[in-house]
Amino acid sequence: MSRSAHPAGPRHADVLPDPHPLAVPDDVNLLDPAIWPSSARRVNGVLELGGTPVPALADRHGTPALFLDEEDLRTRARAYRAVDGVDVYYAGKAFLCTTLARWIAQEGLGLDVCTGGELAVARAAGFPAARIAVHGNNKSSAELEQAVAAGVGRIVVDSFQEIDRLARTAARAGVRQAVLVRVTVGVEAHTHEFIATAHEDQKFGFSLRDGDAARAVGEVLAAESLQLRGLHSHIGSQIFETSGFEVAAHRLVALAASLRDGLGLEIPELNLGGGLGIAYVHGDDPETPKQILERLLGIVERECAAMRLPAPRIAVEPGRALVGPSAVTVYEVGTVKDVRLDGGAVRRYVSVDGGMSDNIRTALYDADYTCALAGRSSEAPPALSRVVGKHCESGDIVVRDVWLPSDVRPGDLLAVAATGAYCRSMASNYNYVPRPPVVSVRDGQDTVLLRRETDDDLLRLDQGLTR
Repeated sequence: MSRSAHPAGPRHADVLPDPHPLAVPDDVNLLDPAIWPSSARRVNGVLELGGTPVPALADRHGTPALFLDEEDLRTRARAYRAVDGVDVYYAGKAFLCTTLARWIAQEGLGLDVCTGGELAVARAAGFPAARIAVHGNNKSSAELEQAVAAGVGRIVVDSFQEIDRLARTAARAGVRQAVLVRVTVGVEAHTHEFIATAHEDQKFGFSLRDGDAARAVGEVLAAESLQLRGLHSHIGSQIFETSGFEVAAHRLVALAASLRDGLGLEIPELNLGGGLGIAYVHGDDPETPKQILERLLGIVERECAAMRLPAPRIAVEPGRALVGPSAVTVYEVGTVKDVRLDGGAVRRYVSVDGGMSDNIRTALYDADYTCALAGRSSEAPPALSRVVGKHCESGDIVVRDVWLPSDVRPGDLLAVAATGAYCRSMASNYNYVPRPPVVSVRDGQDTVLLRRETDDDLLRLDQGLTR
């Protein structure tokens, strides 16, 4: 199954389409196991995560708050690690903190970072440098120096200027830095325009069409302080099918064959990037890690056999697919408002105490989510609702359309599923709202990974208070 989305435009208050595509659920209290963390269950009507009732978690940590199921994430990491012949790098941009980095290291995965800040977190966590890959289309000289000094295992080069900059940096350090060349393969995955990253008109990588990729390989080979380890491609995000990967692999292998024929060069590694999708709403049906990785292995092996090439080592970079399903954001309802629309339809607005400052994805990508009452179950008939935030912005929408019990009221707790990726990591202080905490849950225990910001944290940067 593939999914597409469209930019969030200004018409957020349009009337409901007729008929509305969101089917009425048989039971609004049910939790779809494809969407929620493995530990999520109702006990006497109350949602539990990691063996702890959500109301107890909310009492201890406040709302909004993200609760991350440690065992759920570790289980997903093990499932990726279990497939032979594939190196797995967790894409830290999805969500990163020192504790999570340690979990990833303990499970035997690598780590993909794309800024000096992410590298600093990895180093503070003691993550093995040899298992770190560094991405980014505009790495600064300082970031390259930090990466080389740390001894990272891979740097993915993205421009001719960067190849020259990195070569000089590595030479000064007296090391031979392993690199991958990022190739723009001209494949656009069926996803949102803003997160489809391998078609030609975008900022990442070296173009195959213009011959830049082959020229970049030549410049890396000419630099004595650089060691070419392979080729890299990334075709988008939230991808549910492998057809795009198949085309990308075909083109990468064809490039590898041309490099063999022209330079006698063997490419030892192909990194196919990340972008593997997860279930956000009922009906989303992503493949298991075993299914997707074995399919990718088969694709590369077939392409290499057709070109009479030895099969290279394969690498992938799941981020969302690892951490996305493992976390849930819990909010408290503040107001419930029914608004009559043209034609007589009524839209129910359920306002919560967070919003676009802790989850920008609905506004930015028109992303879909599902949510459920967390503090109780309800036998009330369902009402089509829109969950919105507290920000002074009409596009501040958390869940665009969801069936909730019609007796939702102020003080209720709402849990939004699949918020582990790109929610806390993209969070802001819009309207000077402090960012929420991230709390791990496991076996009835809860541990703060990132504490809640305070007003003092926000004011600490304000130099007007120090004069």
